[in-house]
Amino acid sequence: MTAASKTLESRRGPAAVLWDMDGTLIDTEPYWVEACRELVHAHGGEVGNDEAAALLGLSLVDTARVVIGLGVSLPENHVIGEIATSVRTRMVAQGAPWRPGARSLLEALHAAGTPMALVSMSSREIIDVFLETLAPDGSSPFHTVVAGDQVRHGKPHPEAYRTAVEALALRPEDCLAIEDSTTGARSAVAAGLPTLLVPSAPGAPVPGALLTATLVGATVHSVERLWSEARTARDHQ
Repeated sequence: MTAASKTLESRRGPAAVLWDMDGTLIDTEPYWVEACRELVHAHGGEVGNDEAAALLGLSLVDTARVVIGLGVSLPENHVIGEIATSVRTRMVAQGAPWRPGARSLLEALHAAGTPMALVSMSSREIIDVFLETLAPDGSSPFHTVVAGDQVRHGKPHPEAYRTAVEALALRPEDCLAIEDSTTGARSAVAAGLPTLLVPSAPGAPVPGALLTATLVGATVHSVERLWSEARTARDHQ
């Protein structure tokens, strides 16, 4: 075992934290649902509660396919453009409200020197709106960013998380993923990461992911415990 491996084995917390964005860091899931509802409604259809829940955590391509299946007779790339533009417009006009406890934990981990990544199914253009709000000076707490339009396969496929872990030059088991949707949690678990699921909407538990109700009150110290519990959940799925 190398010295670096011994250091990772002996550490009490994760070597890196990989964050989802929509619904995990910021409360933008309603923006996505409303954008889809408006487009479907304009074509004579409706997005019910079940359909809205199914949209959470999907890639832009998969979101477009759901919307087309609900009666929107437009090309897939057109649907993607319509939805993304609508969400971006809402973010610029209304801001990107933080999920409870997320910002304080993000800042605490950054201050503690914990490497972090952003792994989102939003387009890079939308992610940049968030990053500009987070750090107007151009700095960022994230060592790497993986956007939905940078991968071939969206969540729940593991590609996005695998890409981020490779960019960080770490092992999946040494990291912690934080997700809000079953789709995202399935992606992280499939990539081999200990995964913390903090639901933004009611949903089924994900085998291999650790379920917690909120990030309110979470600290660097509690993340060490949650990572250990998430590794146990992953190993016993």
